[in-house]
Amino acid sequence: MAKEIERKFLVENVSYRKNATSKRICQGYICAEKDRVVRVRIYGEKAFLTLKNASIGFSRDEFEYEIPMNDAESLLERCCIKPIIEKIRYKVFYKNFCWEIDEFQRENEGLIIAEIELPDETTKFEKPDFIGEEVTCDVRYYNANLIKHPYCQWKK
Repeated sequence: MAKEIERKFLVENVSYRKNATSKRICQGYICAEKDRVVRVRIYGEKAFLTLKNASIGFSRDEFEYEIPMNDAESLLERCCIKPIIEKIRYKVFYKNFCWEIDEFQRENEGLIIAEIELPDETTKFEKPDFIGEEVTCDVRYYNANLIKHPYCQWKK
């Protein structure tokens, strides 16, 4: 079991693209409850089944297992709550940390969120210029909630 310690931020500009690598992500949720999620994800050429419990502060338990691509495709089609989350993930290294920036598509088009995983909750880090408001504790931005309340339905 791994411990996920993550902070989330809105993105103010697309300057991250010039120094980034990217992969397409397609993910769905078999379970998306307040205290637990079960997620199926296709990330590039690999597929994963992930289980997470409720966040306590910035951290939560995470169990992730690689699964066959055919199984992931079947689970996404037959077992996952709709809509399926689709996004392009960019990875940028800045001041000894990897930032993952998700540009959401389809029902969540227009939403761009940056995440940083930290070794512990007290770790200090410097933010790149594209980072905006922190939304770590705002549940609207959790991927599991974006299937229930997609960004396109939010009042601007």
